[in-house]
Amino acid sequence: MSRRGWLLFISMSLIWGVPYLFIAVAVEELSPASLVFARTAVAAVLLLPVALARGLLRPVLKHWRPLLAFTIIEICIPWFLLGHAQQELSSSLTGLLIAAVPLVGAILVTVTGHERVDRRRVAGLLVGFAGVAALVGFDIGASNLWSVAAVGGVVISYAVGPLILARYLAGLPGLGVMAASLTIAALLYTPVGLAQWPSEPLSTSVWLSAGGLAVICTATAFLVFYRLIAEVGPARATVITYVNPAVAVTLGVLVLDEPFTVTIALGFGLILAGSVIATARNRGPQPQDEPGRVTT
Repeated sequence: MSRRGWLLFISMSLIWGVPYLFIAVAVEELSPASLVFARTAVAAVLLLPVALARGLLRPVLKHWRPLLAFTIIEICIPWFLLGHAQQELSSSLTGLLIAAVPLVGAILVTVTGHERVDRRRVAGLLVGFAGVAALVGFDIGASNLWSVAAVGGVVISYAVGPLILARYLAGLPGLGVMAASLTIAALLYTPVGLAQWPSEPLSTSVWLSAGGLAVICTATAFLVFYRLIAEVGPARATVITYVNPAVAVTLGVLVLDEPFTVTIALGFGLILAGSVIATARNRGPQPQDEPGRVTT
């Protein structure tokens, strides 16, 4: 990998490890719906003019049905569920549970026939889900199970979204797809987002967190991510999925004073190992390349 590729890779690993910290701070005063509205609206305002100036929206809008499905599954549902979950769960624990996305993705590409089932993949899935079970069983109380279920919904959405992208939106300009998706999401969340907006002024920390989510973790992140793909290819670019949780845990512990337990370390290790094993490419030709992964 080139020096530029490494720089982009490190930048993305940091940028997409930060959202859980920002969300944890923002949901102290904003409802999940209002936070999604703020995040998507600001990011759309930043990306939409660029996409329009480059003429990237017209070819995207011709595929409005899969675009709408991608928007709902990749943005509208998971970002709302993340806000809901982090009203109860710590940012570090949420980031670790999100690390199960490659495991679900491995199941999906197997079920849909993209890759064959073998002992390696099965072993990886078992190891990874053992890590999830360790986190849920030892570090989460019974009162937080609904929040865990919400994160489960996020994981499924993040695994399904790229399949829609790969099957129905492949070949379209990435910036145009994301600008259109964020705009649609902002419009969908405008009524409830504004209705639930707090009547009291927001604190500075919440403003900064919501702004950071929109500007750094969404608008800037997608621009950097597409440059990363162009530099190193989609396969290497998706390796950031394995680094983001470590960043989330580090920030949660250092900034928010969240606990770091032996169980968290064990769970993360198992999830990471299982994900690497389950998503490693099989030897020999495959029916179709596994779709890329975008976690936000």
